[in-house]
Amino acid sequence: MDERITKRNALLAQKVIRGLQSRNMTGHYAATRPEALELALSLIPEGSAVTMGGGMSIHEIGLVDALKLGPYDFIDRDEYEDKRAAMLKAYDADVFLASANAITEDGVIVNIDGNANRVSAIAQGPRKVILIVGMNKVCSDVDGAMKRARNVAAPINAQRFGLSTPCAKTGSCMNCKSPDTICCQFLITRFSWHPGRIHVILVNDSLGF
Repeated sequence: MDERITKRNALLAQKVIRGLQSRNMTGHYAATRPEALELALSLIPEGSAVTMGGGMSIHEIGLVDALKLGPYDFIDRDEYEDKRAAMLKAYDADVFLASANAITEDGVIVNIDGNANRVSAIAQGPRKVILIVGMNKVCSDVDGAMKRARNVAAPINAQRFGLSTPCAKTGSCMNCKSPDTICCQFLITRFSWHPGRIHVILVNDSLGF
């Protein structure tokens, strides 16, 4: 990555981290994907019950493979016939992994969900939440973060899952009420009551959608 972009990202990440700290959340910065993986694993004690919501960023830094091969109780919902049972295990997990659709420069986290298993677990339940977030998801304010979530992340995910929504065809949000819509639940995390619960690892890379 261009050295100027790396320097700019590092400075911007520090601003986001200060914002997260002011909101009772913990921010971290990783200059590379391997550094992000090492940092994430340092936050997960051996033997922990770990599960995740949808998050390409988690796969992209190699965290899923590391957890499957390491001394962890990784709950892979894809291996469960009863998906509901797998999802319910998330609420009592030691660690829940996810990403964010967007995050503001002052530390507000924005997520949109269809089934709501991801946003509900971020909001409540798991003892620790670790979000892997590429610097491509940093926005200036909540309005910009919402626009990114609805016009970048949602259309790509709708296309990825083969859903029949207007955004899957046009590439931008049409504020639809399609039966296939994945914009069902909006979670704006602006503060955490529980210090040390929510950790955000900002990665100097373009990750996820």
